[in-house]
Amino acid sequence: MKRIHSDVIQFRGTHYDFGYAQGLGLKGSLTVENRKKQWEVRIPRFEVDIEEAKEVIGRFAPGIWAELEGLKDALDWTMTRTLMEFGGYRVPYKKSGCSILTGDGYMIRNYDYLPKTYEGRFAFFQPSDTGYATAGPTQRITGRMDGMNEKGLVLGYNFMNRKRPGPGFICCMIGRIILETCGNVEEAVDVLKRIPHRHSFSYTVFDPSNTPYVVEASPRGVEVREARMCTNHFEKLPKENRYHLVDSKRRMEVMENAGAPEAEEAFRLLNDRSRGVFSELYDQWAGTIHTSGYLVHDKRIWFALGGDQSPVVLDFSAWLEGENIPLARIEGEVNTHVPFVHMERGAHWSK
Repeated sequence: MKRIHSDVIQFRGTHYDFGYAQGLGLKGSLTVENRKKQWEVRIPRFEVDIEEAKEVIGRFAPGIWAELEGLKDALDWTMTRTLMEFGGYRVPYKKSGCSILTGDGYMIRNYDYLPKTYEGRFAFFQPSDTGYATAGPTQRITGRMDGMNEKGLVLGYNFMNRKRPGPGFICCMIGRIILETCGNVEEAVDVLKRIPHRHSFSYTVFDPSNTPYVVEASPRGVEVREARMCTNHFEKLPKENRYHLVDSKRRMEVMENAGAPEAEEAFRLLNDRSRGVFSELYDQWAGTIHTSGYLVHDKRIWFALGGDQSPVVLDFSAWLEGENIPLARIEGEVNTHVPFVHMERGAHWSK
């Protein structure tokens, strides 16, 4: 087993200042070092158009562009490199897993992916210029894998396929935009219908109204349905599904057979390694790295790294009132030898 950690990031202020502070923290980091080596052996399957990216990001979440400028200035990078790393527009994505279960007042989510991409950052950000305060684990620094905002809206996504990508945002940037700009599930569904999608993902959105929506999105269309759980296959866009759906349907069946558990039992269902939802396929881009739980009525967050863990409880409601989270780091362990991008050298692709 490998001990891993996520740093707790807390910031109140403008988007530019948040970006600048993050850039200072990233300077000389293993994350930047490993990412640089990743790009040396990967062939980008996209182009960076600065003006197009600025226009599209500005249309949906202008504050995020200011955050990117802050990152650029602190790191002393070009905007092209900043967008390639952190812009979240026209960037490729590999296969992954992920499972989401909602119930009375909660959403529980397993994030299944490759350790070489996991940044180990859980960010609390309360902007003073524009947008809602948010809390959630980051992906590509500016994006969010899942999370909650000050209105109690929560979001998580599930990968479907990489077939025929289109110009648009990747999943983690879409997650950030939804959490920062939408106050409820209706607004989130509307943005998910309008925003350009790079790849095919399902987005689960949930709020204190207790009505969960799964938005099936691809570059070619978007469909919406009410559903309290989601794995890695579309129900309304079956032509967009990948070919191998056995494990996705198996995890869905495990959650369906659990009925309607209370939040604590739902968390154990997804986090316990013996229950059939947690995955240890880390070298296949589909191992469970974290389990997160969002309690929408009292704005509390449960977060655990690895399986069979007691979650750390993060009081987002108190944080919104100015009380800092009394943690600098969340720790856990996973059963893998694959290196993590923020912790170990060599977390890049072999030539």
